[in-house]
Amino acid sequence: MLEGRSGQAHTLGLRHIPMVFAAPRSLFGRVEDTGSYGWALVTILVSVMLLGYLEVQTGLIDRTVDQQTEAALAKLEESQAHLVDRVELREQMDDVRKGGEFNKLLHVLGAIAMAPAFMLASFLLIAAVLFAAVALTGRKPEYHTLMSICVFAGFIELAGQTLRLGMVFAYRTIDVNTSLGMLAPPGVPSVLVAVDPFRIWFWVLVALGLITTRQLGRRGAVVTCVVLALVGAGVRVAASFAGRGG
Repeated sequence: MLEGRSGQAHTLGLRHIPMVFAAPRSLFGRVEDTGSYGWALVTILVSVMLLGYLEVQTGLIDRTVDQQTEAALAKLEESQAHLVDRVELREQMDDVRKGGEFNKLLHVLGAIAMAPAFMLASFLLIAAVLFAAVALTGRKPEYHTLMSICVFAGFIELAGQTLRLGMVFAYRTIDVNTSLGMLAPPGVPSVLVAVDPFRIWFWVLVALGLITTRQLGRRGAVVTCVVLALVGAGVRVAASFAGRGG
């Protein structure tokens, strides 16, 4: 067994997950440049998939898409009221209904399959960016250490998604999130979606992990994480406005 940074022989495992919330500094003090985060990564991805499955089982995705489809059909029928060829109108309405069924499939796949895939991709991307940032400072980057930081900090994101599922059950709608965007009027895009306490907490833990493992100094870790957090917030705001515009 490898020797940890604190001088004790230990590696990270599933039993250390609660330390993310209770004692993150102690957790990151146990991080080694090994792939010991593997089971934690599997756990978080499977949990995200299970949360997506539970959301699908509520039936709210189907209901939401059906409402959107009915609204599109009503708008089409109103705009084509002057159309003499009812066959053509019927074909257009059939196309709208088929599009609605396809949207249901996309939403289901997004909740069950794409959500964990996106989380995995985000861990890999963040670790790669941090690897480059560490290398630019002249320090020796340790990829497995950086991945361990991202994976264990990711349990904060998992907590946020669990809370969101609770909100889905409570409010009976999938149009909920953990950001301050919930304070904006329903259906109105807002820059408030950039402020998500769970994402802020995630980046605070990443910065703490970088400092504790000595991958970056205090200033470098804070600056790097603030920049990455702002980039992520900008992407969420842009996606929010683009989604409402579509």
